[in-house]
Amino acid sequence: MKKLYVFLITIYLSACLPTEALTPFVSATPSSTETPTPTVVWFPPTDTPTIMPTVLPSATPEMRPGLGGLLFSDDFDLPTDWTLLETESSSISVSNNELTAALSREKGYIYSVREGALFSNFYAEFTASPNLCNGLDEYGMLIRYQSPGNFYRYSLSCDGQVRLDRVVGGTASSPQPWMVTTSVPSAAPSTSRLGVWAVGNEMRFFVNDQHQFTITDKALPSGAMGVFVRSGGSNAVTISFSDLVVYGIEQ
Repeated sequence: MKKLYVFLITIYLSACLPTEALTPFVSATPSSTETPTPTVVWFPPTDTPTIMPTVLPSATPEMRPGLGGLLFSDDFDLPTDWTLLETESSSISVSNNELTAALSREKGYIYSVREGALFSNFYAEFTASPNLCNGLDEYGMLIRYQSPGNFYRYSLSCDGQVRLDRVVGGTASSPQPWMVTTSVPSAAPSTSRLGVWAVGNEMRFFVNDQHQFTITDKALPSGAMGVFVRSGGSNAVTISFSDLVVYGIEQ
């Protein structure tokens, strides 16, 4: 009886001790949880350097499709290529590879057109440098200019806005009213690069390589290029323009 009692106690105690037989199953568990880790390579993080160039903030190439070779350039070295002006309150002059337009007349408006060059489908750029400029004083580009009563006018204001005016048959309208943008400096002196992509009825407008807006209009299919300055108040306005380039469009 005593031997049977000792035998039963031994079996009970041995059952309470940990067994080595479970060890392989415990060690196998981590290996099974690690097997999915190689699948991470099929789903790379969104900040992978190889895809970053597709989200750069500058204007994407498709906003200016079909850019071809250089059609025309003007470094403003010949005053006779532009319409000039000299009065008591305003002037347009060309020197030192710049065209400078100056106004000292309240609500004044002056412009100059490049002689002997007409364009229909193109991408054009030039640099505008406000020297004296504030508030709603305006400056910018004339495109598809046909006469004093027929042209488009791409405007930048000195308080950081852009717009497009259309003058047809002497009647003005604004296909794109004033629009605030961070691309235009709101102080002078400053420098901006203006760009216009025009193909058929569609025109896309840029400042410092940033797309601003797109307009569709068929009123004026071709014309010359020019620049302009308008005073929004009674303060003097002086703007310099330089480095005009025009590229063809391959269709």
